[in-house]
Amino acid sequence: MQPQDVAPRPAPSAVFPVVDVEQAEAALVEHYPRLARLAYLVLPPGLGRSRRVLTAHALTQRALPRSRTEAPVIPSQPGGREVDPGYACLRLRVLRAALETGLPLRRRLRLGRPPLPPLLPQVWGLKLFPRSGGADELGLDQRLSALSGPGRAAYALRGLEKLPDGDVREVLAAAGVTDVDAALDEADTVRGQYALLDSPEFDPCSLVARPTDLMRRRQHGKAALVAGAALVVCGVLVALPGAGRGPDGPAAPPYARNAAAQAALDPGRLIRISPDTWRTSPRTDFSVWPARGGLTGDRALLRRALAVWARPGEAVRVSATPGTPTGGPPGPPHLLYAGNVDNARVVILYDGLRLARYAEPRDGTRGAALDLARADNARRAESGAVVLDRSDGNVRYLTAPWVTEAAERDLAEPGSGAMELTLTGGVTSPLSSPVRHDGGCPSWNVLQLTDGSTTRLMTDLGELVPARLTTGRPGSVREASGAEALRTWAPYACSLGAVRGQGVRSVNAWEFAEQSLPDDSGSAAWVCTRAETWRGRGARALAQFRAPGGRHGAVAAGGADVAACGARDPHVLAGVLWKSEEGDWYLLAAGSGDTESVRATGGIRASADGNLLTARAKQGARAKLKGTLEDGRKITALR
Repeated sequence: MQPQDVAPRPAPSAVFPVVDVEQAEAALVEHYPRLARLAYLVLPPGLGRSRRVLTAHALTQRALPRSRTEAPVIPSQPGGREVDPGYACLRLRVLRAALETGLPLRRRLRLGRPPLPPLLPQVWGLKLFPRSGGADELGLDQRLSALSGPGRAAYALRGLEKLPDGDVREVLAAAGVTDVDAALDEADTVRGQYALLDSPEFDPCSLVARPTDLMRRRQHGKAALVAGAALVVCGVLVALPGAGRGPDGPAAPPYARNAAAQAALDPGRLIRISPDTWRTSPRTDFSVWPARGGLTGDRALLRRALAVWARPGEAVRVSATPGTPTGGPPGPPHLLYAGNVDNARVVILYDGLRLARYAEPRDGTRGAALDLARADNARRAESGAVVLDRSDGNVRYLTAPWVTEAAERDLAEPGSGAMELTLTGGVTSPLSSPVRHDGGCPSWNVLQLTDGSTTRLMTDLGELVPARLTTGRPGSVREASGAEALRTWAPYACSLGAVRGQGVRSVNAWEFAEQSLPDDSGSAAWVCTRAETWRGRGARALAQFRAPGGRHGAVAAGGADVAACGARDPHVLAGVLWKSEEGDWYLLAAGSGDTESVRATGGIRASADGNLLTARAKQGARAKLKGTLEDGRKITALR
């Protein structure tokens, strides 16, 4: 089928308003997997699955607008029903770029589009593919491949975005499709198996890796080896007259056997802790967990787990949280668990810095998984559980020996109560993973652990160690298990999805202000959520605004690697454009309790004593916010 023409980019319309770059960045972080999936579905199948994956990520990352302001203000979302303008803007930019990728070369040059592939991301030595689905997914992929780019876009907007045909027409027209009716007619030729679009078959964020052409690489490697050998000979000849040391001094060659490394691969030297050690130890962390599970005496399994940790082969799927070294253990690690879990044999190891999870199929089929996560300096509060297995949307945990009770709780519904989980040898019964849908966030399930008189909440963020949830002013936080803490967290539970896979250690929710709204509209809450990481860097803070009646909070501002809203700088300032029920627009701004005054400049000029500011504004106005603390220090809006 011949590709349909795509017109030059139209001017922005009222349907797709221009948004601030900070709002677009927050939407990109929150909805990145969804945008990448949309790009993957629309891109031409002739690129091949591996190139489509990289191109989908490149187009999604390049969708962020380039313009930037210092103090973002965003429109509110009454009742959580309106489409986030930041997401709508990104979706349009991703869709337009994906459609332009499918144009013939001459057509792209006439439109002024670069013919070369995006510079980033690039992968060397590996081919990345989405996970294979079933026969239904394969059939749908083949039928979509026969459509033009606009036809695939129409089908994806209907099925993935759940848009009615009227909205699909507007989005396609804004993306530059000249014949929208033809695109919709094409989409009608494919049976509406929209549920299959959520399959891993079309997910460029859940990948498997395979090597590139090894024979060709070997030929190129031989040529490089000859050149390298010549350089080595020259280097030796140059070094002969002198008697100095080499660059590594007296170290053994890289290929030499090392006693410590060999000991780390010996299952007989694994450290096994007594079940009662934690009761008398001055430390209560992963280092005092006993070895549990029915396969702790299986030397062959333990040997395989240690060998794969040191030298993972091509059939091993390796994942590591950001900032986690992937090399083998420096010495014999602690054995925490070895046993059968669902359809896999699982081994959990700890080397003082990292937790390693090795899993292999119980049916003897080829392949294995190795997951690594940092856990250094873990305290009792962060070392309460480790993920054992994920399957069918559920997760099982191995809990600490001091945990006496485990339960499942919906963080988004604070009054729903907790559902008890059974503990068998420290292993929990299956717990539903947090659920998010394109149409909203109906629930967010968390793990509730009880240790004597203390109850804690942990949430699964797709990593080996669940993140601890807390509430309160930075520097004096408390566990998020009390009734008041649960009510604080409920509207912001779904924002946890923005920090999936970031190596998060803990997330704190701090309600730093409450603001009376104009026109007798009630009171709004301002909450700052801050995610701290195991590596210390990459902490992310989000200032969120919730108007009365809103089920979820709206992100007003966010920043990465910032001190604001944390123990080192327990201050925050943020603003939002809000529309009242009377149709009037206002700038609302709030700072932490010790803010003495707030001032807005730029498109809105206003000031107020105290930590709250309310000023009339026009739709789309932009302002720069500054605050003064009681000690005279100046603060700016979170960014």
